[in-house]
Amino acid sequence: MQDGIPWSSDLLTLARRFGPRIAITDGDASITYAALSTRAHGLARRLIAEGFKPGQPVATFVPNGCDAPWVSYGLTMTGVAETPCNTGSTDAELGWFAELTGFKRIVAPRAATARLAALGFDPLPLEDIAPDDSFTPLPPVPSDAWGRIIFTSGTTGKPKAILHSHGGRYLANILQRAVLPFTPQPGERVLLMTPFTHGAALITYAWLDHGGEVVLQDGVRAERIAPVFATPALAAIFAPPTVLAKLLALFPGQAVPGLKVIFCGTQTLTRELYARAAAQFGPVVRVTYGMSECFNPITILEGPDVAAAMAEDDDGLGANLGWPATGVEIAIRDEAGSPMASGESGDIWLRARHMNIGMIGADGLVPRPAGAWHRTGDLGALDAQGRLRLAGRASDVMKSGGYRVHPAEIEMVLEEAGQGRAICVLGLASDYWGEVIIAVADGLASGWEAAALPLVEQLARHKRPRAWLTLPELPRNAQGKVVRARVRDAVLERWRLEDGPHPRLMPAHAGKDE
Repeated sequence: MQDGIPWSSDLLTLARRFGPRIAITDGDASITYAALSTRAHGLARRLIAEGFKPGQPVATFVPNGCDAPWVSYGLTMTGVAETPCNTGSTDAELGWFAELTGFKRIVAPRAATARLAALGFDPLPLEDIAPDDSFTPLPPVPSDAWGRIIFTSGTTGKPKAILHSHGGRYLANILQRAVLPFTPQPGERVLLMTPFTHGAALITYAWLDHGGEVVLQDGVRAERIAPVFATPALAAIFAPPTVLAKLLALFPGQAVPGLKVIFCGTQTLTRELYARAAAQFGPVVRVTYGMSECFNPITILEGPDVAAAMAEDDDGLGANLGWPATGVEIAIRDEAGSPMASGESGDIWLRARHMNIGMIGADGLVPRPAGAWHRTGDLGALDAQGRLRLAGRASDVMKSGGYRVHPAEIEMVLEEAGQGRAICVLGLASDYWGEVIIAVADGLASGWEAAALPLVEQLARHKRPRAWLTLPELPRNAQGKVVRARVRDAVLERWRLEDGPHPRLMPAHAGKDE
């Protein structure tokens, strides 16, 4: 048997089994399983005819909608390294992605081709790709070939390119399908609103394997989501905390008939947000842990377990992410790399068969040795029940007055004062203190600290913010995560720090003309 991944044969099987059923809908159009297959095979044969080989990077620049899945399937079946670029990327970001990976060919709607060509790319318009209905399978793809390249969010610097093999990607798809909390029935819908370039793609593949219907929306827009909420076929929603908060704000008190699960991940789900979601939708929120270096599933906390965890007293270990998924190993180590006991906080390390095979940064490709552990950059602990607890990013740790302070601990305490909106805690460089801790709210009215000050009384004095600010909107990346470095830049554009034993922030222009 040839050592390869039968991507083409698998899709043809779905087309034969569910052919006339709707596979994808986006509010404007829909595409059947049969059309998904013919469009994807048409793209694959086009790229093969152009001479593209397994592992060669080919980019996509396709918005969320009916086109995104068949383009993804098409590149995957070709055997190339699918390199999805978010359509919200700037010209500079696209240039950096190409510099890292070396792609030139980029699949995109005709409306975007002029811009992409002006940047030096070789765009292939979606509209020029002829469907292929021959139902002749393409050869299996080498399992060790580069299969997908994902760009990190850039929250800690310029994005890096994370490489996954076709074999690792195939295993991730199987694991994702295996850990779905229920088997989707043909016609049951999942609503996806985050960029297809990240988590939405993985859920799409798992859902379609069962004949379900994917509702792919380009962002959280009330007029598009309202009719979807009203249908009893909506069984699942992928809603990271930022998306979940928006849904609660847009549809206050509205239940969703037939909803079985809300997939939640990518950042910490606070107790306050969970309580609001459970009151409106029921105890259906499911928490997972994932990252660019290792596809979901890494850890899983099912709906009933989430409810139980949220009812537990806060033990200071951090957010509960659940138990490792099948085949995933998790270890907590100190700064020297030595293992730590249960309940002790340290660096989170993991190892799994569906991890990345390397990373490309400014200094080039760094392969990941087979079987090597990965230091995630996150801080956490394994509790007495073996569940992973997340404290935050190691790179976010602040040093103030000689103490190490993690902003996530403060942000969790301030959760109630946020009134459902994000609060970002960060440090500003200080000669006197090392860093001065401040709290920045997302769009709250000035004076919001009146509600926050009683809350921080439970914190040690060195952990309490020295300033309480608000921005009209906290800067976020394409996945909706608040980018702490950009928040810091936005603060320093408006305020300047008066350093010393009693530091304070002043308007940036104050005193400049004196």
